Amino acid sequence: GPIFRAEEHNTVRHLNEATSLDLEVSFADHNDVMVLLEDLIVHVYEYVRENCAEQLAELGVDLKTPAKPFPRIPYTEAIEIANRTIEEKLTFGDDLSPAAERAIGDTVGQHYFIVDWPTDIRPYYAMPYPERPEFCKAFDMMHPRMELSSGAQRIHDYDLLVERIRAKGLSPESFEFYLKTFRYGMPPHAGWGLGIERLVMTMLDLPNIREAVLFPRDRHRLTP
Repeated sequence: GPIFRAEEHNTVRHLNEATSLDLEVSFADHNDVMVLLEDLIVHVYEYVRENCAEQLAELGVDLKTPAKPFPRIPYTEAIEIANRTIEEKLTFGDDLSPAAERAIGDTVGQHYFIVDWPTDIRPYYAMPYPERPEFCKAFDMMHPRMELSSGAQRIHDYDLLVERIRAKGLSPESFEFYLKTFRYGMPPHAGWGLGIERLVMTMLDLPNIREAVLFPRDRHRLTP
């Protein structure tokens, strides 16, 4: 479905209105939904190759299906890979810059996951590892060019969820509509969101995400 973001970036990969494929699975952890995600990506590539040969030829695209399983690279290792080549070095707790993403993508050379992110830089609902709570069960699924999807196992324990909301400097009272259901029991669950325009952009090696949308909406274009 459509998603809307107050996106302040004027880049080749950001839009203010995009299409997201979202998945949430009960009785699942982050590993379960990562497998679903890579299976989906491989299926989409194979389907397009088999059913859109004429269109791919028109576009001059030689579409190759990604190999699975996608590599799983811990956040700390991703930082090390990026710092080998980028000028502005990253430290623990930094988000990945576009230059860092490209450096890692050039090294890996295929779709991959960045896993085990620092808990403090991910959303409050990302499940920390019990044995090392400074890291959480969150992931990004990456094309060598850019991030395509972000996800995590979600916190299903009410008390831990309230604790993480407070740790983010937020008020649990403001989240009462969300927290209410957790009072009565919530199964372990995990999910992700996949940007469809970025998927098309990377599949077809388009230079700008606006070429993957019929009527792109950004900071400077609302109509048509």
